[in-house]
Amino acid sequence: MSEPRSTRSEIIGAVIAGLIVVAFSLLLLWHDPLVFWSDDYELSILPVFADVARSWSEGHLPLLSPYSWICSNLAGEFQYGTFSIFVNAAVFLIWKFPLAFPQQAAALSITHLFVLAAGAFLLARSRRISTSLSIFVSLIAALNGWIICWGATDWFGALGAFAWLPWAWWGVERALDRQRGRWRFLWPAPFVYLLVTGGFPYTVVMLAVLIAWLSIRSLVQSRSFLPILPMAFGIALGFGLSAPAWLAIFDYLHGSAREVQPSSAHWQWLVPPSALPGLILPCWTARWVDFSTRLIPHSAIELACGLVPLPALIAGLWTKHATRVAAHAANSPKAESGRLLWRIRWELGLLLLVLLLAMLPTAGMFRWSFRWLPFFHLILALCAAEALRDLAGQGRQRLIARPGLLAFILIVLIAVTMSILRAGGSHAFPLTWILLGIATVWALSEFGRRDAALRRPGQRGASFLPREWMPACVTFVALLVTYLCVPPNVGVPKYNLSQELTKSAPLDPERLYLSVYPPPEFNYRVEWKPAPIGQILRPGSTSMWAGLRFVNGYSPIRPAGIARRLNSQIHGELDPQIAAQMLEKEAGTEGELARMGVDGIIVSREFDFVPKPDSEWKLTFSNDEGRVYHRIGESLPRVRSVTSIDSRPHEGFAAATILRVNDSRNRIEMDVDVPSQGGPALLVFSRPFFHGYQARLNNQNLRVDSYRGLFPMVEVPAGTHAELILSYRPSWLMYGAALSAVSCVILLVGLLAALRNMRAMAL
Repeated sequence: MSEPRSTRSEIIGAVIAGLIVVAFSLLLLWHDPLVFWSDDYELSILPVFADVARSWSEGHLPLLSPYSWICSNLAGEFQYGTFSIFVNAAVFLIWKFPLAFPQQAAALSITHLFVLAAGAFLLARSRRISTSLSIFVSLIAALNGWIICWGATDWFGALGAFAWLPWAWWGVERALDRQRGRWRFLWPAPFVYLLVTGGFPYTVVMLAVLIAWLSIRSLVQSRSFLPILPMAFGIALGFGLSAPAWLAIFDYLHGSAREVQPSSAHWQWLVPPSALPGLILPCWTARWVDFSTRLIPHSAIELACGLVPLPALIAGLWTKHATRVAAHAANSPKAESGRLLWRIRWELGLLLLVLLLAMLPTAGMFRWSFRWLPFFHLILALCAAEALRDLAGQGRQRLIARPGLLAFILIVLIAVTMSILRAGGSHAFPLTWILLGIATVWALSEFGRRDAALRRPGQRGASFLPREWMPACVTFVALLVTYLCVPPNVGVPKYNLSQELTKSAPLDPERLYLSVYPPPEFNYRVEWKPAPIGQILRPGSTSMWAGLRFVNGYSPIRPAGIARRLNSQIHGELDPQIAAQMLEKEAGTEGELARMGVDGIIVSREFDFVPKPDSEWKLTFSNDEGRVYHRIGESLPRVRSVTSIDSRPHEGFAAATILRVNDSRNRIEMDVDVPSQGGPALLVFSRPFFHGYQARLNNQNLRVDSYRGLFPMVEVPAGTHAELILSYRPSWLMYGAALSAVSCVILLVGLLAALRNMRAMAL
């Protein structure tokens, strides 16, 4: 059933697969213009990418952001794909168009869904699966429940990385193919780079599991390590290209809140065995452990895979088993031919392993095991495609060779069970009846005259007959009606964030604000706050849209320093008790907030905190959302010379004159004049401290300290009259850039040599 292959037809097929997924996404957008616009996309992803686009427009690498302290280190946060050429190019181009927030989110997600579908198509075609079934695989890979309900609409980093997993798999298998010559190690390198830099550690672990599985399979089949070496070198090359990304997160995680997350997080969002009927009926409701470690009824929308894969796989395995038994009974040679189970035994083993991982608790910095589900769906789609390919060569008169009929039976059985156990939830009707109707049409199509009998052997175009395309069509329609009947946002919060957030008013871009607000997911979601919110509070990282300087920021990692001091949570809210203490005792001229450079306080209406002393602060704005206080006088300078500091209580410092301050993202330049009489001067910088800052005075390197891990400090010698440059050049960036450059040179040399070899062979 495999089809003739050519490079041109493969590219065209991949593009068509991607365009089908784009059309599917546009149908979802037509139904709900806000479908790709929820939760983290609103508070984190989109405002940060707006700042990334601004950074590139200014000619700066977006390592740091000046508009948040807690989410300042964009490279270390990892999920923003700082070192991914593809992510940055997509962001830069999309932000050139005058799109509203939900439209920008949709454009970014749909771009990566296109890439994911194209890669899954090529992966299937590399296994000599027909075009129609390869498109079937691409639909499941790009449109399964987890990708749509979490990756494409909430956790963009998951989609940004997983979009390249099928490509990496395709490249790795090419590197294992001995027929592709000595340069085959080049295939996986660029895709491994794009996967690692895409922004999701879980996908990197998926890649590691895939590599281990392919290595073991190759070792068992060839009984030699030699075929593995090109693959290993190509993967190492990809990790070398992406070195700055993974070195950054290793450095950033050290001492962070993520490193010491509570053990309860490892038991949240495991796939319960009782949810598995959701592979057929996604409205099936079971009890899952949510973000608060509570068992709640939850529809198995993450398991949605288009109705076809499980019945197809069961039908294929059962058909081969029955054929083998009958052949043995008749002493037929067919007993040893075409054994599907033997042919896909490795894929089935990987499928069961990944499903088990999705059900087990996590460990270390990882949490929420259901994040393995997109990998599970991809493997399941490949296994189902293999089964459908085998079934296409069977006589359709056998009932066990009809996956459509089996799908109909399974829906009926699960629906009856669902009714008895009351596990249908609020979305069982009309989804169950619609899927039952789809399965009925599919089953009836299997009882018609065999299409192959209508054509002569070898006649082209057989793969474009309706029956051959039935699995892809059923998958497309089943997934579409699933998301039209079951809300894809699976209960995560949505916020009404106005486009006015791109404007700074009524806040001052020259001031550094500390915003005190309750957890947004419990207080500001549209169910309770339907009116636009955030213009005053700027929750999460939304301050980045207007270029406002905030201490707050969205950070799952919550780095050591300011996040620890204020006990900030993921969505940027601060510990209320610590915030109250800071406003009561540390808001004066000599307090910690002044040393940080905070000269603006925002307090939500849910709190009655007021910064003290009253002589230092004045109320400048108030509305139903909150109150804005400004420190009396001009905004505090971003670089200040202090004569004393409580972290060094027994030392005094000279007062330096600071002129011509040029404050940019990754460095700050100034002219410093320190009197020759007296001691050195101490300069403090109003920006968050990270290991990696370097200070240079003419040709002399100065030591960079920190104030309790909060902000950088530099001691300048007496008698200095020179330019001082404080720049962010961490060791991980230097070593990572060097390793990436070396890997890039090796890749380019290898490509040139491979092209020369191809040209010589052509001649």
